Amino acid sequence: MSGADATPQDRDPGLQPERTRLAWRRTTLSGTVVAVLAAKTALHGGATAVPVLAASLCGVLWLAFLQIAHGRIRTLTSANRPRALTPPHAAAAALCTLALAACGAFLVL
Repeated sequence: MSGADATPQDRDPGLQPERTRLAWRRTTLSGTVVAVLAAKTALHGGATAVPVLAASLCGVLWLAFLQIAHGRIRTLTSANRPRALTPPHAAAAALCTLALAACGAFLVL
């Protein structure tokens, strides 16, 4: 059967879903490191309101990203042909990642 005659059900995704799943795991791990370091930085040398608030925001953003990532990982491992990531979920994941980086940078500076 040639490539032009292949139906969508005949698609062989190869290892692409596995690579995508691993990328979600790596990004989740990076966010975990940022959240833990933010908490450590906020509590180092006495806790004041602004650093604790920033660290708390990092924790909330990390939990939101973790929920999105876990749902995507579950989708990638459970389906023969995973459905596409919806634009609202993709935007939420990107915003969580950027806000988490901004909070982490704020605490370092």
